[in-house]
Amino acid sequence: MQMGGARQAILPITIKDKAALYGAYMPSIRGGGLFVPTTQSFRLGDEIFLLLNLAEEGDRLPVSGKVVWVTPTGAQSGAVAGVGIQFNDSPDGEAARSRIEAVLGAMLNSDKPTLTM
Repeated sequence: MQMGGARQAILPITIKDKAALYGAYMPSIRGGGLFVPTTQSFRLGDEIFLLLNLAEEGDRLPVSGKVVWVTPTGAQSGAVAGVGIQFNDSPDGEAARSRIEAVLGAMLNSDKPTLTM
């Protein structure tokens, strides 16, 4: 079912270590979110169901969200192609945000650049 022209997709993502998680996490987005490198074409507002695998944790977190950021393939500045997914305001979104922030801990205050900023 499509609503308002937004498409729906399932996107599996495995984040192999804490440094990669730090680079992908977007704490400045309300409710949290992740930048997912992909060459698939998405539009702002597309509904995404992430199957998030935090390899160091051994857990797979299902989380729904929507596309709020698109970096196209071949973007100027050599940025990595992908999409920013804002977690939905739901129990699964809150669980994912809490788990990610627990894994990152003090790294959340780092000045190191990420894939989004």
